[in-house]
Amino acid sequence: MKYKIAIIFLFASSTLFGQNNIQRIDSLLISLYKKGRINGNVLIADKDQIIYSKSFGFANEATKEKLTENSVFDLASVSKQFTALGIMLLKEKGILNLDEPFSTYIPELSSYKGITVKHLLNHTGGLPDYMDIFNKTFDKTKIATNNDIIAHFSKEKPKVLFVPNSRWEYSNTGYALLASIIERVSGLKYRDFMTKHIFKPLEMSNTFVQNGNNPLPNIKNLAYSYAFSDSLKKLVLTDELKEYNDQKMLSGVVGDGGIFSNVIDLLKWDRALYDNRLISTAVKKEMFKPAILANGSTFEYGYGFQLDSSKVFGKIISHTGGWGGYLTLNELHVNSGKTIIILFNHESSEIINKSIRYTLYGLQEPNPTGKKEITLTPEQLNKVVGAYKIQEGMEFFITLKGGVPYASMTNQTPLRIYPVSDTLFFLKEFDATILFEKDEKRNIYKLTFSQGKGKMEAKRIK
Repeated sequence: MKYKIAIIFLFASSTLFGQNNIQRIDSLLISLYKKGRINGNVLIADKDQIIYSKSFGFANEATKEKLTENSVFDLASVSKQFTALGIMLLKEKGILNLDEPFSTYIPELSSYKGITVKHLLNHTGGLPDYMDIFNKTFDKTKIATNNDIIAHFSKEKPKVLFVPNSRWEYSNTGYALLASIIERVSGLKYRDFMTKHIFKPLEMSNTFVQNGNNPLPNIKNLAYSYAFSDSLKKLVLTDELKEYNDQKMLSGVVGDGGIFSNVIDLLKWDRALYDNRLISTAVKKEMFKPAILANGSTFEYGYGFQLDSSKVFGKIISHTGGWGGYLTLNELHVNSGKTIIILFNHESSEIINKSIRYTLYGLQEPNPTGKKEITLTPEQLNKVVGAYKIQEGMEFFITLKGGVPYASMTNQTPLRIYPVSDTLFFLKEFDATILFEKDEKRNIYKLTFSQGKGKMEAKRIK
């Protein structure tokens, strides 16, 4: 079988990142592509210099149109970076206060007490996820919008999951409401605000907010999204699969997602963040601070950015996204100015930024188990599949996609997990392990997620 690879391949003469490291990254990605484990675009930059940019596979499987660096992808939750910056631009103008109740700007939701704009930004507000609610209650023949979310929460008043700022839990609802706050404070539609204040100033000419009423085929250079159908045993457009109908219905909601872009424009965005082109150093510092909970503990998430820090790589800000077959990542190394951008359009692809990161620095990627990855039978894998309850409103899910195991928490992007035994798996992205435990009947009844010194247990519920 021949593999179609559209190549845009650049080598840099940088002394920091030798060609050997770039060649190893290329070899890794080619190997993963041939195994069907990636499909899309990868770009790596050292500050303003692109040191690697390559496209793997097709933008359109039916026409065999190849992906290029101009191909446009749904960024999914990577969009949250832009929403957060939009809020901070309004804050800098002095027309929005992060410590005000969010209902100051959306008075229809004044029944939700004690939740500030800042709580929405760092996922500590406790509002239930609108996706779960709408998947059960909304008319699936219609396209839901942010106003529909506000109307539902105003009328039905679904209960909060926890006292504001008592814990951290990822919230798409919070970011949809932040988009509505941007509209009400600025007087502009979210898409117009983003275009005027972010996309145009940064010359991001291939970046825009999708209008849920516009069909995807009208998007120039679109990378169509695909998922593997277990029943049909082949890749299928996600629009043609019943399990993605709910995502069509939610395509009119923006703020938590809804921005389309390509790797070239995302590099412009990262450089603007690095060089403080849109916001001051003080505001950027605030955005990149961990969330501080009421009990004094912290969680490594700022305003629209996941945070990571190590002696090896320094401080890293990033975000991942997964939606309708798209899998995305934008990662900026704050200390060195390096960028890793991954845009994939096959659901079965893997976010492999950790592997790229270690190889880029010429380092051996750690395996938290110290054991070699093995292959399990479908029967063995099915024994760990299911939902595991962490606490009320938060679950851990183990799923299979095309026979490959993935793990995710409530409303978060599924990540591939790698078995080293029939009960022990690891996640490359977080240097973490998942240990499944069996009862006296040899059935899996709980899992333990371990990362560093931290552990989290979850009992199997289905």
